Amino acid sequence: MSADGKSSGKSKGSKDRVEEAEIDEFVAKDGRLDTHELETIPTVVPREGDGYRPPRSGLGGEGLGRIGESGHALTDDDLRRVNTRKGLLQLLETKAVDIEEVRKTLLYEQELRQLQVELVRLQRWVQSNGERIAILVEGRDAAGKGGTIRRFTEHLNPRAMRVVALPKPSDEERGQWYFQRYIRQLPNKGEIVFFDRSWYNRAVVEPVMGFCSKKEHQRFLQQVPEFEHMLYEDGVTIIKFWFSISKEEQAKRFEARRQNPLKQWKLSPVDEKAQELWDSYTRYKEEMFSKTHATFSPWIIVKANDKQAARLESLRHVLNLLPYKGKEEAPIRLTPDPNVITRFHRKMVELDL
Repeated sequence: MSADGKSSGKSKGSKDRVEEAEIDEFVAKDGRLDTHELETIPTVVPREGDGYRPPRSGLGGEGLGRIGESGHALTDDDLRRVNTRKGLLQLLETKAVDIEEVRKTLLYEQELRQLQVELVRLQRWVQSNGERIAILVEGRDAAGKGGTIRRFTEHLNPRAMRVVALPKPSDEERGQWYFQRYIRQLPNKGEIVFFDRSWYNRAVVEPVMGFCSKKEHQRFLQQVPEFEHMLYEDGVTIIKFWFSISKEEQAKRFEARRQNPLKQWKLSPVDEKAQELWDSYTRYKEEMFSKTHATFSPWIIVKANDKQAARLESLRHVLNLLPYKGKEEAPIRLTPDPNVITRFHRKMVELDL
């Protein structure tokens, strides 16, 4: 898949075909995991920042270490034993790993897989009925937008799905109507499009960073309800997420990115100023909610300090909202947790934790 989310046209590899076969088999079983399937434990080591949190307490008073660190390496014999439940428990105890934390991660992965099976069913319904779904994922920097989109799209058919993450506008685009370049990215018949940031850049990021004038900002707030209402009348379903995190959590995630060479590319000059301009972001964000929240395109607030919960409940919200075929037989809860997912209302005082 190319950077703009479009398929490259190349044939899928054997790994993709195997994954699709597994999904089809799982769908055929109504998404239920057999007991023997739960006995096989993946040997991939979870990493911090990807739904995994380092243990907080030790076993038997011993200090904890992350697998892979000095004194906590896995041997060949460890790997041979890790695929049995008994062997896994013994291994975790001898390596001083917090079993409860590992169990939580494994349960998260199992639940995520079941929800992703439902997303495959949802996509088939979208294709067969010619639905057009636009999912807007907004929020502060490091709120977990990209990670959530990856969990949405991991097993979807790329021919009927796109991820749109537009760069800054070109000179030509700056001379156009603001919505013009986003209109080109709207979903076609039978397609789901995920916007990793959307036209709402002009509501918060641009005025905070001085990338637009006050007049342009006010014009946007006046036009966007009408723009979205036209899309709604034409049959486009708009789902608007705002991922909300605390200032302290944002600072922790920025520092984790600085320390991780694989994630340093995520840091930008805009990110570097996010903490300094926190209150300004808050002011513009609240104005955006008050003027762009509507019954036909409401804002859905996701409490995102806990990445795992934010991902699972966002998937649940979309699945619960859309009337796809087979939804009634889902073997997993589809109603989102109201402690994580809330619909914006104008009496809200504080949206960031």
